[in-house]
Parts: sequence; structure tokens; C-alpha cells
Amino acid sequence: MDLGQSRRGVDMGPSALRYAGLRERLERLGWQCEDFGNLEIRERETLPTAGGLEYLPEVVRACSVIYDAARQATADGAVPVFLGGDHSIAVGTVGGVTHEEPSALLWVDAHGDFNTPETSPSGNLHGMPLAALCGLGAQELVDVGRPGRKVAPTNVVLLGVRDLDVEERRLLKEHELVVYTMRDIDERGIAEVAREALLRLSHLQRLHVSLDLDCLDPTSAPGVGTPVSGGLSYREAHLLMEILAEEASVASIDVVEVNPILDQRNVTANLAVELLASLLGKTIL
Repeated sequence: MDLGQSRRGVDMGPSALRYAGLRERLERLGWQCEDFGNLEIRERETLPTAGGLEYLPEVVRACSVIYDAARQATADGAVPVFLGGDHSIAVGTVGGVTHEEPSALLWVDAHGDFNTPETSPSGNLHGMPLAALCGLGAQELVDVGRPGRKVAPTNVVLLGVRDLDVEERRLLKEHELVVYTMRDIDERGIAEVAREALLRLSHLQRLHVSLDLDCLDPTSAPGVGTPVSGGLSYREAHLLMEILAEEASVASIDVVEVNPILDQRNVTANLAVELLASLLGKTIL
């Protein structure tokens, strides 16, 4: 789905990840994998051309379908890996995996995604999913799957943030979300920050990792819709995934915002597959 943003291409992200050998990589780690294919999302060309908030009804419909798939996968005892697409899919993925019981949420992203229609400078819906999951913003988005918020702010940690809008920053502070910026990582190191983040989320048994590839520096991951300089390095991202694999109960995963149109020889999708492998148990020794 690419309806959450103005830049085209992330709808091809799942194909790029499959082409990069995601299933084969995970099966070599001992996972039994089943690819359920793409969920049905309306083509952008069949919708109003203005975009932004005009796409809200279709994003809500799509996230409702995603919600049901996520709820079923969790009920089946699987570890679902959701391939995006823009980050607005998380309204459905996180909503679905928390239908029966709460989950901690680690949001790894250059952006806060904590805007509402009233605060967003662009009106792009991929900048609003975390706010909606916490019960803020357009009521239709908040109520996808079941009424009200899907995660409490105390169950959320953001990591890798370096690009926030003015009002978004205010909302994050007002609702007391824990945010580790790139300055925190620069000063303290990714290992210390990662372990502290997990400690803050340790009151819940299950962890959902929502990984936006723009958390990485564009020199490592050029194929993303909204690149921001100064992100995680290749090794910092791998170390983060390795620590999560060793020290957390990762129950579900998003990987979003891979844009093959802007990529170079599928390097970003290949990196995403490598990171998912590390998150699901790949080690050097």
C-alpha cells in the first residue's frame, strides 16, 4: 500500500523483499514459513488524485483487512512478518496482534509518525499511525478493528528518531512517550539504548517491532520514501536486531517503506532481509 504518502513506489516493497530471498533466508534459519501473498488494496489510480486525507476511507478499509489477517496469524500461534507498503499499515498490524492481549511496541523510525490531521503539515497518513494506535487523530483510524486505542503510551518506545514536526513533538511530550533520538544513540551507543528500551518494555511478555527502513542512514538504505540523513549505520542496525533477538520475545514484525523505484540494485530490500534474519535468530557464530 502506498496510499499513506505522496511519493510513489512503496507498494512494490513486498515484491522487492520476496525477490531478495526473504523466505529462503528465514527457512535456512529453521523457520517454517508460509507466504500468504498480498492483501487486496485498491490501486491508487482508481482513487481521488489529491491524496492525503482524501485517502483516509481506503486506508481505513485496507487496515481493517490487515487487522483481521494479523489477528488470525496471532491466534494461529505464528510470528507474523508484515511487508509494507507505507507505515500506515501498522494501524492494522499492531491493532490485530493486540486484539487478545497487549503487546509492547518498539517503533524504529526516523520519524515519530505521531501527527494527527490537525497537526500534520502534509496531511500524509503514513505520518499518523502511531498517534492513531495511541487513540489520537481521525476517529475512523483510531477505531480500526475495535473501538479506541490499541496501545498505551507506556507500552511504546520510539528509537532512531531525528525528524519531527513542531506539533508532533509537542504531542509526544504531552503523552509522555519514550523517544530515543539519534543524539541518544550517538552519545550512549546503540547497545545501551537498545537494552534500556527493552527494560522499559519488559512489563509485557510480547514485543512487536515496527521497522521503518528510513531509520537507517540513506547511504546504507537509499530506497526509502522519506530519507533523512544521520541515521543508523549498517552495523548499528544489525546490532539492534541481534540484541532484540537475544533479549526480547519478538512476537510480530513490520518492515515498511522500502521503495524499489528509489533504490539502487535492490540494496535496501536486501538489507531489510538481512535485518529480519538477524531479528529472527541469525548470528555470526
